[in-house]
Amino acid sequence: MNHVPGNDQTHSLNLAPASYEDYRELARRRLPRQLFDYIDGGSFNEVTLAANREDLHALKLRQRVLRDVSERTLSTTVMGEHLSLPLILAPVGFGGMFAQRAEVQAARSAERAGISFCESTLSICSIEEVAAASQRPFWFQLYVMKDRAYAEDLMARAQAVGCTTLVLTVDLPVVGHRYRDVRNGVSGKISRVNRLRRGLDLARHPRWVRQVALGGKPLTFGNLERALPKARVPGDFQGWVASQFDPSVTWDDLTWLRAHWRGKIALKGILDPDDAREAVARGADAVIVSNHGGRQLDDVPSTISALPAIAQAIGDKCDVLMDGGVRSGLDVVKALALGARACLIGRPWAFALAARGEEGLDRVLRTYREEMLVTLGLTGVTNVDQLDASILVDT
Repeated sequence: MNHVPGNDQTHSLNLAPASYEDYRELARRRLPRQLFDYIDGGSFNEVTLAANREDLHALKLRQRVLRDVSERTLSTTVMGEHLSLPLILAPVGFGGMFAQRAEVQAARSAERAGISFCESTLSICSIEEVAAASQRPFWFQLYVMKDRAYAEDLMARAQAVGCTTLVLTVDLPVVGHRYRDVRNGVSGKISRVNRLRRGLDLARHPRWVRQVALGGKPLTFGNLERALPKARVPGDFQGWVASQFDPSVTWDDLTWLRAHWRGKIALKGILDPDDAREAVARGADAVIVSNHGGRQLDDVPSTISALPAIAQAIGDKCDVLMDGGVRSGLDVVKALALGARACLIGRPWAFALAARGEEGLDRVLRTYREEMLVTLGLTGVTNVDQLDASILVDT
């Protein structure tokens, strides 16, 4: 983990967690290592994973004074949907492995905060279970499988419960090579030694076993049970994805997607302005600048460095969102200054739930709000919709 000043984990865990790093450390101690590394890690040497954070830190803000900032507004709209603050809970595969029925908890917390939650195809909780627990319509993220009937069924189910936006993940035609997952036996052939290590790892985390593994419904992919009734959370994740996901999906398949989805469509995984322009030409309502949290192709640009060119290319034609490395309200403000309409966060909500449950996530979202309000006040801005590059130094 890269050192960030002020985030040393030398304090007692009995103190109230205040920052992303606090919740990450609590989650690290409470989760089996294989699960913590799965959500915390990136692909190859994790260069892009680190760059997502480092490039955000490198941006410097212009502190302005003697401006009336007594009233500050964080609310905005994304694809016509009102958000109390420019934040969305990103789709997190296997989310329900990090806390008991975590997707349900995340959706409820997002509703209280007045923001959107996005359910993953690979969620543990089903679309219907999440819908039953929340009054606010949520988004649904889709991976296209080789048998298109699976995807069509998922879209029909999402529409039936009132999902407003379909997020098509476009940067996973194949799974990035993730060294941590190989070491922990999450992907690749599972040896007897790895099975023993995983068993010992679980034995060292009895609270997780009691609350998550044994404390509720079976840990299956809730959204795939109709298509794959025996779809238990797989040991060889990479092999399972390779056998199920369709690497032949192209731009032409957006026509098929439109035929089966009546709501808004956002494409997640855009890093290149030419791809962004193509997305707009094909009718996307939004693009999400994302490198999959540094989990796919390593040595690609950080999302904050890719954002300005994409926003300049298409920002007047559709909403541009950003995902990757956003760990505070300060980061959100920086992204909005460079052209994002809102940001998605994944690891922060997973770690918050793993660390302190629903109460922890509520607190994290309040912290993002407070941090954004402080950042606006000290940069002399009163409305997030007014943010632009003028609040940054030498940008």
